[in-house]
Amino acid sequence: MEPVRKADFSDAAIGRRQGIMAILNVTPDSFSDGGRFFDVGSAIERGHQLAAMGADIIDVGGESSRPGAAPVPLKEELRRVIPVISELSKSYRVSVDTFKPEVASKAVEAGATLVNDISASLAAVAAEYNVGWVAMHMQGSPQTMQRNPHYEDVVGEVFDYLHRKVDWARDLGVKDLWADPGIGFGKNLTHNLALLAGLDQLSKLGVPILVGTSRKAFLGKIAQAATGRPVPPPERTEASVASCAWCFMHGATMMRVHDVAETRELLSLLSWNGSDLTTVSP
Repeated sequence: MEPVRKADFSDAAIGRRQGIMAILNVTPDSFSDGGRFFDVGSAIERGHQLAAMGADIIDVGGESSRPGAAPVPLKEELRRVIPVISELSKSYRVSVDTFKPEVASKAVEAGATLVNDISASLAAVAAEYNVGWVAMHMQGSPQTMQRNPHYEDVVGEVFDYLHRKVDWARDLGVKDLWADPGIGFGKNLTHNLALLAGLDQLSKLGVPILVGTSRKAFLGKIAQAATGRPVPPPERTEASVASCAWCFMHGATMMRVHDVAETRELLSLLSWNGSDLTTVSP
C-alpha cells in the first residue's frame, strides 16, 4: 500500500512550536456543540472557519465520546466524517477522532494525516499508512468511564500507560507520535487537576503532549464554585483558555479546543517578545 505523505507536524519538525487542534464534531450529541455542524455542508464550512481563526489541525469526529454516549455504527460514522475529511484535507492538516480501525483507515485514505485515538489501540493503522498517531489514556469506555474512576497515583499510572503505548508504536515504526493524558476520560475533578499539575512529568515521555480541557465538566465545576451559578459548556470559554495557558506553560505542545480564536490570541500573547513594542500606542 502506498504511504500517505503530508506536511510533517511532528515534534522535531515544529521545533516544539505550540499549536491548536480545532474540534469539529460531526455529531448530533457531543456535549458542547452536538448538532451544530452535523450535516456535511455546515461541517465543511465550519472547518474553513476554524482554519481562518488559526487552527493548525482540524480534528474531525463522527462519534461522541462524552460520558454515557451511545455507540455509532461503522457505516454511519463513515458517512459523517469521510466527505468532510476529503474536502478539508485539500487545504489543511486534518486528524480523525476515532477508535475504529476501519474509520481510521478510510479517513487516512481520504486525506487525514493524524489518527486521534482515545482507545490508544490504532498504532498499527498509523504505521501501515505512515501517518501520525495520538495515544490517549482512558480508564474504561465512554459508556462506563465516569461511574467510579479510581487511581492510586493518577500521574504515575497515566505516565506508565502512555510510555508503554509510545514504545509499542515506535516498535511498529510510527514516527509522528503524540501522547494525551485524557483529561475527563475516566477521571474526576481531583484526577484532572493532578494531571494538569503533573504535566511537566508527562512531558518526559519524549513526544509532543496533546491536551484537551476545552469546556469540560471539571471546568464547569470550578467556574460554578467561583461564580455561584451553573456554567454550561458554551459559557466556559474563559475557563478553557485559562486552562490552555497553564498547559502551554507546563509542557503541552498542542491544545484541542472549541474556542480557536481565543486560544490563538493566548498563544500570541505567550509567544510575544516585545520586539514590536514601538507599534503599540502608549
